[in-house]
Amino acid sequence: MSRPLPTEVKKAGVIGTGVIGGAWALHFLRMGMDVVAYDPGPNSREKLLAMVDHIWPTIVKLGLREGASPQRLSFADSLEELVSNVEVIQESTPENLDAKRALFKQLDAITPPEVVIISSTSGFAMSDMTPELELQPERFVVGHPFNPPYLVPFAEVCGGKRTSQEVVDWTAAFYEATDKQVAKMDKELPGFIGNRLQEALWREALHMVANKECSVEDIDKAIAYGPGLRWAIMGHCLTYHLGGGQGGMAHLLDHFEDSLLEPWTRLEAPALTKELKDDMVAGCLSQANGASINDLIQERDDCLIRIMQTLQEYREERGIKR
Repeated sequence: MSRPLPTEVKKAGVIGTGVIGGAWALHFLRMGMDVVAYDPGPNSREKLLAMVDHIWPTIVKLGLREGASPQRLSFADSLEELVSNVEVIQESTPENLDAKRALFKQLDAITPPEVVIISSTSGFAMSDMTPELELQPERFVVGHPFNPPYLVPFAEVCGGKRTSQEVVDWTAAFYEATDKQVAKMDKELPGFIGNRLQEALWREALHMVANKECSVEDIDKAIAYGPGLRWAIMGHCLTYHLGGGQGGMAHLLDHFEDSLLEPWTRLEAPALTKELKDDMVAGCLSQANGASINDLIQERDDCLIRIMQTLQEYREERGIKR
């Protein structure tokens, strides 16, 4: 069989059905696809079905492709059963390098040659996950989403040293056909784009809490009511471009060049002592103010939908393509 066009994929396989894998299943279901799921973990089917039941009302708010239905979700009892019944595979197993290597070696041996195998890994380079593949390493590629994949319309695509450019391009086009904005990395880099940026911010936040410089709540306020509002519109670099006034980024770089030498960040991570862990947990629980994880998920999803809809409506009115 030949590989389907990225726009014509009808049946997606999901390996690993936790927070990320389950969210991918919901995304593909929303796109009107059949989804075959496999996860050998205890009670994995019941957990995924409960997740789908809880989140499907949010999926409906987003808008459904023709044929979209939670009834199009099915389960495989083995990897062999899954790979023989799908056109693309999204792998979302735990971040354990040895386990991923073993899984990919098995998938390489049993998966039909036309099926692209995409990993949701948060940071492992594909070359590090597939050093022992002998048959078709060129069809293994990273497709890193942001949580939750059923809602956040972005994914990073990054090939390994032996991934073919055709597979990188196919994967990017496949995601774009499912309403995602895609960043195709030019070079392999652990952590990719978004997570490296998030990690820098995260490390600085941990330092501030560890040094008792501010509270967890104040850190989140600083983002949610400060630059986070701008980042939702233009991202970081274009926001800084405006920070240079009429001279744009060129003026900003000239004007603030010396500030890059100031000690404004501490990128080396602090030690995760028990005290720091306790402070971080307590700060988050205080902000949650009694809300459950499901309550916070619903709040996050509802707010993200409103933000996304407002941005889309504004850009459509103005004819802005960005």
